[in-house]
Amino acid sequence: MKSKNILYAVLCSLFFNFLINAQSGSYQIPLNIKKAIDKGTRTVDGKPGSNYWQNTAEYNIKAELEPATRTINGKEVITYYNNSPDTLKQLVVKILMDIYRKSTPHDFEISPGDLTDGVILSEIFFNNEEIKIDGSQNSVRREGTNLFIPVQKGITPKTKVELKFEWSFVIPKETKIRMGAYDETTFFVAYWFPQVAVYDDIDGWDTLNYTGQVETYNDFSNYTVEISVPKNFLVWGTGLLQNPEEVYAENILERLKEAQSSNTIKNIVEAKDYQKGLVTANKEKVVYKFKAENVLDFAFATSDHYLWDGSSLIVDKSTGRRTFIDAAYNKSSKDFYDVALIARNVIEYFSTQIPGYPFPYPKMTVFNGQGGMEFPMMVNNSSVEEYPGTIHLTSHEICHTYFPFYMGINERKYAWMDEGWATMLPFDFETSHAPGYDPRTLNARDYSLLAGTEQDIPPIVLSYELRGPSYRTASYRRPGLAYGFLREFLGDELFLKCLHEYIKDWNGKHPVPLDFFNTFSETAEQNLNWYFKPWYFETKYPDLSLSAMLVNGEVKIEVLNKGGMPLPVKIKFYYEDGTKEVVYQKNADEWKDGKTSIQTTINILKKVKKVELGTTQIPDVNLNDNVVEFK
Repeated sequence: MKSKNILYAVLCSLFFNFLINAQSGSYQIPLNIKKAIDKGTRTVDGKPGSNYWQNTAEYNIKAELEPATRTINGKEVITYYNNSPDTLKQLVVKILMDIYRKSTPHDFEISPGDLTDGVILSEIFFNNEEIKIDGSQNSVRREGTNLFIPVQKGITPKTKVELKFEWSFVIPKETKIRMGAYDETTFFVAYWFPQVAVYDDIDGWDTLNYTGQVETYNDFSNYTVEISVPKNFLVWGTGLLQNPEEVYAENILERLKEAQSSNTIKNIVEAKDYQKGLVTANKEKVVYKFKAENVLDFAFATSDHYLWDGSSLIVDKSTGRRTFIDAAYNKSSKDFYDVALIARNVIEYFSTQIPGYPFPYPKMTVFNGQGGMEFPMMVNNSSVEEYPGTIHLTSHEICHTYFPFYMGINERKYAWMDEGWATMLPFDFETSHAPGYDPRTLNARDYSLLAGTEQDIPPIVLSYELRGPSYRTASYRRPGLAYGFLREFLGDELFLKCLHEYIKDWNGKHPVPLDFFNTFSETAEQNLNWYFKPWYFETKYPDLSLSAMLVNGEVKIEVLNKGGMPLPVKIKFYYEDGTKEVVYQKNADEWKDGKTSIQTTINILKKVKKVELGTTQIPDVNLNDNVVEFK
């Protein structure tokens, strides 16, 4: 096993050398991205090119959920627009629930009871012509979680085609990967319908299989969705509900309308409402109709006993635009009684503080399911025993609204481009709203445990190539720290200016890493490659060491950067009278000129007992050389 790890490290090293031109201090642009720049869809300054394009679709879905059998039956019409300059010889459709198909590879062990024959495709039409699904010549080809549909005449540029599907699948009960059945009548449903894969200017068709660990990559599209459920089942979904008067009992509708304009949390549905009788219209089946525009995906959840709280918040003071924020939860989940308020507070923080960009969507629902997973306008979160955990989970998942949903990140390849931001951006909120909780220290500690080892693979390595601790380190911990230290040395004003430029240029589009790096360098008017290379591309690691000498009333100090990672430097003196103070503090840009050591001399007026380098919020693989004691 060790020899395999060494071979993997060598292969990764070769990949890094391809991406980095160390002599010039610039990045070696991968050939597929260079071709996009040459074609004018991307630019070297990080902005979309004049020829930038992306495809899109309109989804019209009608589905029915049968709780007793955990079955979804659906019909769908997709109008797909080829905005590319290419003639498409095939269509690639994602059937993500085929991860539960017996023959499909998956990263996690799946309970035998949840393994099925996959999604049952009973009907496929292309431009009103039925497509064979029997495996014969010219029929569709099904591999992993992809469906390949041949297009003999091709789909020419600037044209559209129509697809129709009829399908069904069983919602998993035991192995719930980002979705599933949480009790007999509570479901979170995601990755659930045939969806056209992304065809982009970098790779063409995205044909990577969904195997469970890395997430997904979608086009911005419009959705019209009807969900049919039995009486007394509430449904929460992506987008805005179009027919509230048709689905809710009158008293529930009145409370919902009140919550949608209220600045305080309102109880829309309480336990006593179920006990008294109807919470929905008095029909055997209730059909919820949703619309969502320019979003990457559609998810929904349903239950016949969940409580429901909500309020409304002005997220853009310049226009008065409001967002409806709600929580749907099991009455036994004690922490969720506070989640609607936590969600409201964090959305206000994101809109006004950092990223300081108005929350982009008209609603956000926090659903009490399992794990922690984001979807457009929806998150699926476990109940957490400790209050700081609830703060962390709620803020992290809602932060994903910006990355990857507003920014269109390809999570399959670049998980750090959204998970790193969702780690770092809530730091201040989590610290201030959960007394005693220090997310920066926890992140630095966890990164230090693996930093510099064979499992510490730089984030630029494509996410689908990583596994286990390497994936989590490269996607969450290392980039979370990198974004945070970048903010510190740029300062809040310049950092937010760069971040806002990046968001402005790439919202509703599909940025790649070089777009992020180059946008920040261009906007900051300084070459930041010295920082981006070791944090994102190279096998550098955090390891600073301290030496100190007392000489004639002065302390001569040297800090060595043994790991090569640009880190903040903080030196604290402990005096014999019991006092202490920080005597030297520099940000990560102290290392930007390529130096490997820092020397300084500190005049002292009191007798020094100990000198200490670093803090718990700065990662370091070896703390044994960070303290010098004087006797």
